[in-house]
Amino acid sequence: MTTSLASVTLEVADPAAAERFYSAAFGLGPRLRLRASEAPTTGFRGFSLSLTVAQPADVDAYLGAALKSGAKALKPAAKSLWGYGGVVQAPDGTIWKAATTAKKDSGPARKEFDQIVLLLGVEDVKASKQFYVEQGLSVGKSFGGKYVEFTSEGSAVKLALYKRRGLAKDVGVDADGSGSHRIVLGSTTAAPFTDPDGFAWEPASVTSTSS
Repeated sequence: MTTSLASVTLEVADPAAAERFYSAAFGLGPRLRLRASEAPTTGFRGFSLSLTVAQPADVDAYLGAALKSGAKALKPAAKSLWGYGGVVQAPDGTIWKAATTAKKDSGPARKEFDQIVLLLGVEDVKASKQFYVEQGLSVGKSFGGKYVEFTSEGSAVKLALYKRRGLAKDVGVDADGSGSHRIVLGSTTAAPFTDPDGFAWEPASVTSTSS
């Protein structure tokens, strides 16, 4: 059976506060789960989560709701060569991007997302790609040692790999950091495993509280 990413669990110091934030800011339902943890962590945790949306108005709606609910702006929403997007950091420390390839609005903001993308910052993209292929994931796009995107068919969340320092630059933070990633990936496989960069996977049924 092909492995897929069924959910993402964030380990947070205060699950009740985090649930209030995510319900108000994003409303992601069972794709995002929360679990209490006091695991030591400093600086960049090595990953980001993205909401891909249809138009700039939806980017602004999500980022506005996040900032109103207590997030910190890392990169204000702006146009770029690829589209329009911005980055915030949730009160629990998780970095979120909202982005679209569209540069103009086609209607009023709906605050609906097309997909959640989990981007892991890794030291060796090629080695991590091979590791995940061996775990049963299928490659959708691959750009040498810079970026890999796995197919999302049957997955609630799309998984992608990027060089750690490149990802940190993209989201507007320093690449240094240590300790826990504070994230657990919910897999469709029966057995837990850990990837070369220390990202932990568990059977999806093990993860808990949804936001």
